[in-house]
Amino acid sequence: MKTSTLLSILGGISSTIASKVHEKDGEDQKPITPSPPKHEPISAIPPVGLGLWNSKGKDATKATLSAFHNDYTHLDGAAAYGNEDYVGLALSDKKAPPRSSYWLTSKLWNSMHQPKNVPIAFNKTLSEYNTTYLDLYLMHWPVAFLPDRGGRSIIDQDTSITDTWAAMEVLASAYKASNGAYGARHIGISNFSPRQIDQIMKMCTICPYAHEFETHPYLQQQEFVNWHHRAGVKVIAYSPLANINPTYKDVMPDLKPILEDQLWEAIAKKKNCTVAQAILGWGVARDTVVIPKSVHEKRIQENLASLNVKFSEEELKEINKQDKKIRFNNPSKSWGVELFEGLDDGTNRFLTADGEL
Repeated sequence: MKTSTLLSILGGISSTIASKVHEKDGEDQKPITPSPPKHEPISAIPPVGLGLWNSKGKDATKATLSAFHNDYTHLDGAAAYGNEDYVGLALSDKKAPPRSSYWLTSKLWNSMHQPKNVPIAFNKTLSEYNTTYLDLYLMHWPVAFLPDRGGRSIIDQDTSITDTWAAMEVLASAYKASNGAYGARHIGISNFSPRQIDQIMKMCTICPYAHEFETHPYLQQQEFVNWHHRAGVKVIAYSPLANINPTYKDVMPDLKPILEDQLWEAIAKKKNCTVAQAILGWGVARDTVVIPKSVHEKRIQENLASLNVKFSEEELKEINKQDKKIRFNNPSKSWGVELFEGLDDGTNRFLTADGEL
C-alpha cells in the first residue's frame, strides 16, 4: 500500500478516535489525538504479564492499577473480555505510568474478521483503552464468525485467516508509517494449529511476532513450543496455572487443582516459594511469556515475584515427564469447527512430520 493512501486511511481513523468519548462511573475519558510517543517503548514483551480474562467491570480497573503499583509492565487483554473500557479507566488514571513504559496487548474477535471490519475493531479497542497504539494485536482465534448475528456464532465460510491477516498487516504498516503515532507495533496469532500457522507463514509480509496459546504443566506441548523458538515466534502461555480458572471447573472435574498437586507442592517447598510462583517460574524458565489472571493485589504481587524462581535444565527435563496432555479450553464442539489439529488433546485429523509445519 502506498504511503499516501495509508496516511489518508490513518487520517480518517484518527478523526474517529478523537471523536470518541466514553463515560464510565460518571467520568469522561479524554478524546485521543494520535501523536508520536515521547519516549521509545520497551524493547520486547516482558516475561510476566497481567492476564485480564474474566476480570469484570471495576475489578479490571482495580487489577490494572494494582499491577502498575507492583511494577508490572505488561497487560494482556482482548475485545472479547468485555472490559477494555474499564481497563482504559486505569490506563487514563493519574497514577498510571507513561504509555511507553508498559506493553499492551489486545485481540481481534472472531466476528470482526472480515477485512473491512478489522480496522473498525482495532479502532474501538484503542478508544476503549485511551491509547493510539498497541504493542501487540492478535487474531484471537483462527475462526471467522458472520458479524451481526445477535450473539449467535455462525461460521463465515468466505473469510479466510489469510484475508484477516492481510488486513492486520495494514495496522502494523500504519505504526511504522506514522512513526509510532498510531497502529499495531506488532501483530500475532492465538490458538492456531500447525497447519494454520503454515498458512500464515507462507503468505505473510509482516509475520507473527507472537503466538498465544494454552500451555502449562498439564499441557506442556514442548515440541510445539520448541518450534516457535526456532522460528523466532514468541510464545505467550495463557492459563499458565492450568485448572485453577473457574471457567474450567467442568473439564476433568476429578482432577485436583494444580495448586494442590503434590509434585508442585514439593517443588515449591524446595524453591522456598508458593506453588503458583513455582509453576509460573517454570513457565518463564522454558522461555514462554506467562500471563496469570488475578484481581487480588496480593496474588498480583506474588505472581510477578515468580521471576525470582529458577530451574536447572535437569529439573525442566524431569517436569517434562509429568505432562498430562490435558487441554482445558477447547470450543470446537460449540463452534462446530476443528481446532488444535495435530496438537496434544486436539483433533488428529491433520498430522505433520516432526519439526515441520
